[in-house]
Amino acid sequence: MSEQFNELFDAWAASYDDTVYGGDLEYREVFRNYEMILRKISDCAHGHVIEFGVGTGNLTKKLLENKLEVVGIEPSENMRSIARKKLPDVKIMKGNFLSFPSLDKKVDTIVSSYAFHHLTDCEKEQAIKLYSSILATRGKIIFGDTIFENKEKQEEAYLQAKSKEYHRLAKDLQTEYYTTIPQMKRILDKYGFTTKFEQMNDFVWIMEAQYEGKTKLA
Repeated sequence: MSEQFNELFDAWAASYDDTVYGGDLEYREVFRNYEMILRKISDCAHGHVIEFGVGTGNLTKKLLENKLEVVGIEPSENMRSIARKKLPDVKIMKGNFLSFPSLDKKVDTIVSSYAFHHLTDCEKEQAIKLYSSILATRGKIIFGDTIFENKEKQEEAYLQAKSKEYHRLAKDLQTEYYTTIPQMKRILDKYGFTTKFEQMNDFVWIMEAQYEGKTKLA
């Protein structure tokens, strides 16, 4: 992951909650149904849970409400500080999707919200391969994030943002590493996952991928 995103997260930490709860017009559609997205992710999770990209702890809180055992991973110092103040009893460690402290047991569920798109497609594949080695058989990856049905839909979203003069959103759509559903399905299938997607708003889908304990690698 690029260090530029750590700088972004640190700068965004103080206003993040205001943005996700509708305070920023440009990103209002991106975060529409935010509470529902977090609830659906947490309701699908089970057992020992690892959360990547904890941010300010909003998904973590939902997981705890469901009586789940959660370990959080967050690269931003400022985000970690806010999350730890909200949830002082949760173990939140420094790390990211590809580099994190060693785990002492198999993981039942890996969750994340609004973060996986900060990896390139190559890095996404590295992450999925890594997760197939730490997940228990029938374990799950459950991510809520911006993803597009195809490249045409992605371009359409960019043009709409530009026409509305949503300059920051338009820049994000050109510079961040958003991918497509077919691309993610290809990666997940390769590493032994069965996958389904559920659309939550014009940008965000929930990806639920279950590890079947086998890969299609030669």
